Amino acid sequence: MTWSVVSADDESTFDVDVPSGRVPTVDPAGAALALQEFVRAIETDDGPRAAAVAGADPSSQSLAVAVVDNASAAHIRDVSLRYIDSLGTTDAEGEWDAAVAVEWRYAGFDSVAASTETVVRFDFTGDGVRIVDLGGESLRSPIWLTDSLSVSRSKESLVLVASPELLDQYTRLSKRSVDTVARVLPEWDRRLVVEVPADRIALERALDVDAGEYQQIAAVAGSADGSVSVDSPVHVYVNAEVLGGLGKRGREVVLAHEAAHVAGDGPTSRAPTWLVEGFADYVALRDSPLPLDRTAAQVRERVRTDGLPAELPGASEFDTRGPHLGATYEAAWLVCQVLARKSGGSAVVELYKQVSSGGTLSGGLRRLFGWTEEDLVQAWQGTLAEL
Repeated sequence: MTWSVVSADDESTFDVDVPSGRVPTVDPAGAALALQEFVRAIETDDGPRAAAVAGADPSSQSLAVAVVDNASAAHIRDVSLRYIDSLGTTDAEGEWDAAVAVEWRYAGFDSVAASTETVVRFDFTGDGVRIVDLGGESLRSPIWLTDSLSVSRSKESLVLVASPELLDQYTRLSKRSVDTVARVLPEWDRRLVVEVPADRIALERALDVDAGEYQQIAAVAGSADGSVSVDSPVHVYVNAEVLGGLGKRGREVVLAHEAAHVAGDGPTSRAPTWLVEGFADYVALRDSPLPLDRTAAQVRERVRTDGLPAELPGASEFDTRGPHLGATYEAAWLVCQVLARKSGGSAVVELYKQVSSGGTLSGGLRRLFGWTEEDLVQAWQGTLAEL
C-alpha cells in the first residue's frame, strides 16, 4: 500500500510505503502455547523441540537446548511455566517481556517444588510466538533456566555450576561440607544442593536482590523461590568471585557454614541472628585446626579499636553491606564457643534447636547451661578481652 504525500513547502509530492500487515501486539494466548510446548520439550528431554519454539537468533535456540540439558542432568521434575501478564508493550521488533510463574523440583533433593515468577521475553512472528530469552533484571532468574550448566549428582549432593572448570572443585567442597555438618547433626538427611552462577550479577538475579547486596558475600543459603515457608527447598548459592579468592580452608569453612544452615533450617529459624550465624560457624569450625588468632582476628582488632561490646550482636550488624561484617560473624561464633566450653557441644545443638523452633533463649540458657542472658554476655565479654 502506498500513500502520496504533498509537501507543505513546495507542493511537491512523494510516495511513502505503509506496512500492509497489522502492528504486532502482545499475544498472551500465543505466549502460553509457546510455554506449554517448551515444558513438553523439557519433560521429554527433546532439545530440537525446545529449539523449535525458541526465537530465530542462535543464542535463543542455544539457551532453549541448554535448559533441556540442565533439566535432564539435574533430574528437574514437576516443571510448570504459566503466563501471568506482560511487563510492557511490544517493541519495534515485535518482542515483549512478561512475568511467568515457574515451578520446578530437583528430584531426590527437594521434597516440594519451588514456585516463583521470572521474566520471559517473547517474539511475535508470522509463525506464532517464540521464546527469545529467559530471566532478567526484575523478578527471580533461576540459573537452570538462564545459563548452560555443568552438573554433578550423587546421593548426597547436587552441584550446578555455570563455569565447567569449577565443577570438580565444588563437587569436592560439597561432599566435605556434608560430612562436616553430619558429624554435628547426624540426624540430617544429608541432602545438599549447591548452585554456582556465572558471576555476582547472575547470583543476585537468581535470588532477586538489589545489585551489590552480595558484593562481599561468598555464599548464602536460601529458599529456591524466596519463600519463607518451612517447606520451601533451601539451596546454597555461591558467589564464585568472592569464594574463589579465599584459601582452600576458607572455602571449606564457608561452604560448610552454609550447609549447616540447610541442615539446621537456618532461613526459617526463629532464633536470634547471632545464634543462627554463630551456630553455623560453630558447626563449620568445630574440628578446625586453625588457631584463635586466625578464626577471631577481625573481632579481636575491633575490640582493640572500639572496646568490648555491651551486648550480643544485633540483627542489623549482619547487614551484608555492613563495614564490620566479618568481625560480627566471628563475635557470634565466639558466643557459641563460650556455650560449648560451659556445657558441651550437645547442649549448644539443643539450644539452637529449641530456640529455632520457638523456645525462648532465656529458658534454654537456664535449662541447658544454668545461665541467664547476662551471665552469657559477661562470659563472652571475658573471652573477647582475652583475645
